[in-house]
Amino acid sequence: MSAPIRQGLPMYRNPLRQLVSASTWRATWYLLAYLVVGWVLFSIVFTAATVTLTLMVTLAGLPLLIVTAAVIRGCANAERWRLRPVAGTQLTGGYRDTTARGLAAKIRAGWTDPATWRNLAYLFGLFPFLFALDLTALVVWLTFAGCVALPAWYWAVSSTYPSGTYHGVQFGYFPHGPYGRGAVGIFVDTPAKAIGVAAVSLVLTLLFQYVVVLTARLHARVAYSLLRAPEDPLAAAKGVLGKPGPLGPLRPAQ
Repeated sequence: MSAPIRQGLPMYRNPLRQLVSASTWRATWYLLAYLVVGWVLFSIVFTAATVTLTLMVTLAGLPLLIVTAAVIRGCANAERWRLRPVAGTQLTGGYRDTTARGLAAKIRAGWTDPATWRNLAYLFGLFPFLFALDLTALVVWLTFAGCVALPAWYWAVSSTYPSGTYHGVQFGYFPHGPYGRGAVGIFVDTPAKAIGVAAVSLVLTLLFQYVVVLTARLHARVAYSLLRAPEDPLAAAKGVLGKPGPLGPLRPAQ
């Protein structure tokens, strides 16, 4: 299951090669897009489910069950399309036949399909966890990357303390200013400090890019496992039985 994801998001031992590879930026875009697309899909599913449950007290809620199942399927298809560059293949949902006639039959066909519940688990149930995971990885990485350019902008930041106003960027806790008692951390207010922090941030940026790719891999694996059609456990046996054996096809007796 994870082989297509590893191929779509490979990792290299050389951090400079990793930085300029398509893998890092594909992973970044995959996580960044989810912060927008995932939220939109979650909102659509939540709204459809809320309206349907509210109207279930009336007969108007029965047709909405069919509509909600279709909405969930459409949102899952959008995530399958987004997963394609990472997985390297177009996934199918493995849905059951929904051509049954009659309102009750269509409702039963849509809501007894395991694919519908797998889609709902990904789009709704796992959204808070995946959103927080992706957001944390991107914020930390972009913070490190932003600090690489610290010598160019540290002087433009000012902070006011009881002892006065100081220009610089603080990394830590400074209740009484950068030189007051109780200070913990480093206050960047000189070019030398800014260059030192920028050098450390560059190393951390190169190292944390692997965390970004691993986060995208984890997210993609979850999506891949829930949004793809389940594998047939008898597929290998059926393939063997479908091929001609060593004795050749049987012929009727003459």
